[in-house]
Amino acid sequence: MKAPALPDRRGSRGTTLALIASALLLGGCQKAAPPPPVTTTRPMAIDTPPPVYPAELACEGTGGQVLLMLTIGVEGKPTEARMLRSSGVAALDAAAQDAIRNWRFEPAKVNDRPQPAKINVPITFTPPAIRPAECFVLDEKRKDKL
Repeated sequence: MKAPALPDRRGSRGTTLALIASALLLGGCQKAAPPPPVTTTRPMAIDTPPPVYPAELACEGTGGQVLLMLTIGVEGKPTEARMLRSSGVAALDAAAQDAIRNWRFEPAKVNDRPQPAKINVPITFTPPAIRPAECFVLDEKRKDKL
């Protein structure tokens, strides 16, 4: 009977090193897990009452649009307002800027954490189609001054 052949150990060391090197190389090719998605939200209006339309201008039929850029802070309040476009009427511009001081928003969020954000807000003053009753009182006051 012939004795079983013993494994050749000379080649096994090289094979083992090759397997380890392959495993290391393949391990480096695996992609890391992608980062979790970033969720963002914009500010959402909660309480934005319209501005007070100056009675004299409403009675005269004067209108216009003001474009403001607001910075909404983490508390949901405007922290800064910059006029991007004037209506051309100082009293309308002032009324728009006065109105936004009391506005409230749900602040912008990044991954559910409040963040300051800038938004552009057009405020339009459209003269009423029917002349308000207070205009007649203003007309009488003007006549009395003449």
